[in-house]
Amino acid sequence: MTDAFAAPPAPPKPVEEHRFPCPNCGSDYRFDPARSEMICDHCGSTEQVDGPGPWDGGIKELDFKAALDNLLPLQEMEETRVSHCPNCAADVEFDPNVHAAECPFCATPVVADTGTHRHIKPRGLLPFALDEKSAKTAMTDWLGALWFAPNGLQEYARKGRRMQGIYVPYWTFDADTKSRYTGQRGTVYYESRTVTRNGKTETVQVQKVRWRPASGRVARFFDDVLVLASTSLPKHYTDALEPWDLAAMEPYRPEFLAGFRAEGYSVDLDTGFTEARHKMDRVIERDVKFDIGGDRQRISNIDTTVSDVTFKHILLPVWLAAYKYRGKTYRFVVNGRTGKVQGERPWSGWKIAFAATLAMIVAAGVGYLIAQNQ
Repeated sequence: MTDAFAAPPAPPKPVEEHRFPCPNCGSDYRFDPARSEMICDHCGSTEQVDGPGPWDGGIKELDFKAALDNLLPLQEMEETRVSHCPNCAADVEFDPNVHAAECPFCATPVVADTGTHRHIKPRGLLPFALDEKSAKTAMTDWLGALWFAPNGLQEYARKGRRMQGIYVPYWTFDADTKSRYTGQRGTVYYESRTVTRNGKTETVQVQKVRWRPASGRVARFFDDVLVLASTSLPKHYTDALEPWDLAAMEPYRPEFLAGFRAEGYSVDLDTGFTEARHKMDRVIERDVKFDIGGDRQRISNIDTTVSDVTFKHILLPVWLAAYKYRGKTYRFVVNGRTGKVQGERPWSGWKIAFAATLAMIVAAGVGYLIAQNQ
């Protein structure tokens, strides 16, 4: 039986849209990296990125445990419209008036606005410093410097489709660590030994190591340990785009996203911190070896206490190109601040065959000359 006094369904939560209409002509503004302001491509009107923003108090750290317990304040959360790629699983924001497009990460056709993504709001971002033209020049220069890359792909990339400006999600973690360790400190010394070689007796120095027990404590505060919060691109691509100038990070403002796309994070906070701990542990191990000292070090055990863990969700700028050439997808990423490029290494079969043939000819020629001289 239906309850006549049942409460009406709750109104749907508003979904945040990053659109900024031009007050003169109604077209959408986009953020121009070259001018660090918003510009209307239709009428040329410009607008500064200023005025009150959502995080005018600065780039605040959030409490890690509160987030895991779902105790973050509501103002730290948001919903955005996203398109989910069936091939690479990327969740990417598209303009509300776009109904079909290609995934910028793998060039797979997707239907726009396939759902919503509720997530922790970004606290900071690095605005794009390179425009599309500069990013494309960096990419084609990188392709041109690759030996054995297909000429057709280089030409296709040079004349191909537009590159996509994507804000890629990351986590940063701060933590205070204190570690106790046990191990051994090795001191190198030499002993003289008499040996006989080819009927001759000689004295040689033999290296040995004297080991002694070692134990102690080390402490380190970690600031902004960076962890990729996306699975859409191979991690070795994005790692190779580092370093990022995080000191230049701005408090998050939607205006910086005008004309760009933003990817929703697919690596949850807990998983991100697990990777951050691996990074911290490697640094702590180096600290322990330094503290042990000596010529050699052995570590038996490290017991680390982690406290005061905080985090931020941030966005970093990447220009992305995904080209399908002769049935294969090639992806290239460009650091939107420095122009550093990474991508899939294309190979040209005929260039490799030509180089191999040329090498054999040169080797045969060298062998012939040697034989003639003998």
